Amino acid sequence: MEHQDLLSGLIRLHVLHHAVEGELYGQWMIDELAHHGYRLSAGTLYPMLKAMEKKGYLVSENRRDGRTARKFYRATPLGREALEIARLKVKELFGEMIS
Repeated sequence: MEHQDLLSGLIRLHVLHHAVEGELYGQWMIDELAHHGYRLSAGTLYPMLKAMEKKGYLVSENRRDGRTARKFYRATPLGREALEIARLKVKELFGEMIS
């Protein structure tokens, strides 16, 4: 992904946004991000999800979805708090960038 260092924070916020809205799993998130122009491989996304879980923003649960075993992620209270703080910062930055 071009400019990965710069965009990785936005990708993490996008993941957190969806994890607050409801559960997600890796392939769904890869497809969702692709709709927004981000092209991530499983080798990029899964370590990111694991790191977000280790930092306490996400919690996961392994379960079966039909014939497929999946790891579902959702936001923790810390993740919800972090997203609210990030929303304020993004609004502030957006205001500066379009002025």
